[in-house]
Amino acid sequence: MSDLRPGQSIFTRGAVDLGALAARNQAAQSTAAQQQAAPAASQAGGPGNGGGFPGAPAGGGVVVDVTEANVQDEVLQRSMTTPVVVAFLAPGYPEVQQLADALAQFNAADGGSWVLARVDVQADPRLAAMFRVQSVPTVYAVVGGQPIDAFAGPVPAAQLRQWLDAVLRAGGVEVAVPEDPRLEAADEALIMGDLDEAERAYRKILSDSPKDAAAEAGLAHVVLAKRVAGVDPQAAVAAADAAPDDVAAQLKAADIEVLAGQAEQAYRRLVELVRRVYGDDREAVRQHLVSLFAVAGPDDPAVATARRALASALF
Repeated sequence: MSDLRPGQSIFTRGAVDLGALAARNQAAQSTAAQQQAAPAASQAGGPGNGGGFPGAPAGGGVVVDVTEANVQDEVLQRSMTTPVVVAFLAPGYPEVQQLADALAQFNAADGGSWVLARVDVQADPRLAAMFRVQSVPTVYAVVGGQPIDAFAGPVPAAQLRQWLDAVLRAGGVEVAVPEDPRLEAADEALIMGDLDEAERAYRKILSDSPKDAAAEAGLAHVVLAKRVAGVDPQAAVAAADAAPDDVAAQLKAADIEVLAGQAEQAYRRLVELVRRVYGDDREAVRQHLVSLFAVAGPDDPAVATARRALASALF
């Protein structure tokens, strides 16, 4: 099972402080009465359980649909008393739906001993971007307001069951804080949307430690976020789909897909474009794809697969 902790994600290296997200959403918090009613409303089969992921079995489990607006209550606060499994998903993909169904079934079978929190990356790409989700499905375990483990990609049901059992056993584990406060500060600036400060902080780290993989990935993420600032995601992807050989449109769509947690789809889009274009256009697409690889980091298995596909397309 993939473990994202070696540097692919600010979330799993401990630098995403869910408390910072709580502060960011402070003004949007519901009243105390609404907060007390939320758990009952989000029981499996209740109003909070619909979303874009049908098929959750009724009875026993706790399934909530999470957005940027309610992540404090549904992830941070819940995880203080009960393990929360956060699943970044996208409707319409059979392998994603299969994992979503398996998680819902195990959640019901476990009778509320953990919370399944589902995020639709298509409906809430900003939340996926905060956590640098590179592909769907991606699943995190959160305990006590901190991540303790994660994996990406579909997994067999038996392996998923073993992972969930390990999460439940580790319910009281404390997660070590990041060792490098400079990286923590840079990551926090990125989470809070201060892209200029995040870029300055990552560049300072790289000036001192040129091979710092986490800082390289963070800087690549900042550059990507700046590239798509103000872009309408749906319109950009639609324009690219309507003009498959428009290089600029394809690059922009790939950027959007990476930020929406659909990195593998973005990689495929650009690899196929490399096969169709030549000369300067081909080199521009290649360089752009390599820049997207940097967002995920060199250890991401999807990057390794895409690099092989790129080499095949080029040669």
